[in-house]
Amino acid sequence: MTNFLPDSPALVANEAQRVSVAWQPPWLRRFSRARLPFRDLSYRFKIPFSVSVVILVTALIVSAVLIVHSYQYLRADLIANAESLGKTLSRALTPALLRDEMWQAYETIITPFDAPGDLESDRKTVVVLDAHQQVYVSSHPRLFRALTPLAEVSDSHGELARIVAQSASGAPFVVEGVLPNRIVVAVPVLSDDGIRLGTLLLTYAESLFLPRFWETVQQVLLSTLIVLAVLIPLGWYAGNRMVIPLLGLTRAMRRVGSEPPSRVGADLYLGGDEIGQLGRQFQAMLHELENKQALERQMIMSDRLASIGRLTAGIAHEINNPLGGMLNAINTCRHHGSADPVTARTISLLERGLLQIKETVSALLVEARLESHALTREDLEDVHTLVAHEAAKKQLAVRWYNWVGETVALPSTLVRQVLINLLLNAINAASAGGLVTCDVRVAEGTLRMQVSNDGRHFAPEQLDRLFEPFASDSGTGLGLWVVYQIVQQLRGEIRVSNGPPVTHFDLSFPL
Repeated sequence: MTNFLPDSPALVANEAQRVSVAWQPPWLRRFSRARLPFRDLSYRFKIPFSVSVVILVTALIVSAVLIVHSYQYLRADLIANAESLGKTLSRALTPALLRDEMWQAYETIITPFDAPGDLESDRKTVVVLDAHQQVYVSSHPRLFRALTPLAEVSDSHGELARIVAQSASGAPFVVEGVLPNRIVVAVPVLSDDGIRLGTLLLTYAESLFLPRFWETVQQVLLSTLIVLAVLIPLGWYAGNRMVIPLLGLTRAMRRVGSEPPSRVGADLYLGGDEIGQLGRQFQAMLHELENKQALERQMIMSDRLASIGRLTAGIAHEINNPLGGMLNAINTCRHHGSADPVTARTISLLERGLLQIKETVSALLVEARLESHALTREDLEDVHTLVAHEAAKKQLAVRWYNWVGETVALPSTLVRQVLINLLLNAINAASAGGLVTCDVRVAEGTLRMQVSNDGRHFAPEQLDRLFEPFASDSGTGLGLWVVYQIVQQLRGEIRVSNGPPVTHFDLSFPL
């Protein structure tokens, strides 16, 4: 049964890719598989390798061009020298051809040969033809016999004789491709009145200039190797320098999630090029991620503390009801009963325990008492006076900055309680001879307070439970809990900046 249900785009794409690979020829599939390792290489190797390849290819192309140019130059130089020699010999051969002095013509054409061995070699050949295309004299008499038509020497020489006979120009010309591996320079021999007496043929083997050519090739290759030995390390160094910013960005991306965003983007390259722009965008993304994480932590902490607050408030109310009854019963028993000394001591012990429970429960029930008077500068100075004695016990220096001048529309009792709790915590955390700083000011419709100390800092695991009740290792553990509850009731904000070297508590209360 045919299935008419349409395939998903992913299945169609996979099927198309499988079919396209199946229809590829084997050599293309092998090439595709061979490309994968290079594609997966780091740009730390790709860019320097690519630069080195470009330098190598450029050097090879330049070397090839120089070698070809040298070959063409040596060949053209050989032809130019042959034409110059041919013109000189043709002027010297004119009297001999006019007087039909064959021996003088022979002596004239063998003069250019440098050594007797050159006469026995066929790399250079000089042949003088008369007006009828017959050999008059030659540097190789055994091969080119006198008065023998040039066409009878060989088929190639016959084609050469035809070309010479068809040439009506009085200027030298070059014949190539007729004699195998030979270059022929033909120079007409003319009388003073312009009559063509014959033709001088100078034949050179193409291998004649090869020694000079190979010497030039060796020089070019040696120069190329020297240039490559200098440029490839420089190209590798330049390629590595180019890829350093990209590698830094890659390392920063790998660290996202395992390290704080503020440390991830500390060493990013922020230049004006594309990688620098990418680094700036990545840094902006890290900043947004850091803000998002801080907001998420704040929301999670707020939700957790709100849940804990509701739970503790409910438990405190439930405890207060029987607690009040028990305290009333003890009070009645004390005033209306006649207890013996043991019973009196037992009742006193029970009363102290129940009162301690009441104080702890009362600390969990933080409620904004808005009926207290507005905050004044004197209220804050009273806090300074209250904590000065505790600071003196540990020989601490307290830097007090009170910039509040006018009355602030906030309940003084609660603000003073928050400030006292934070200052006492800072004094407790500071080491002997340390420093505690308090800064209070009004700015932009907000009361801002900062309390800091240079002593003991919070461990990372403590920060997540900092404002929970009983989370502290010292005291009752309710001080920061009370601070947080008051800040929430006054719709303020509290932020903790954990050291080293200094731990800050920053609070803001809208007026």
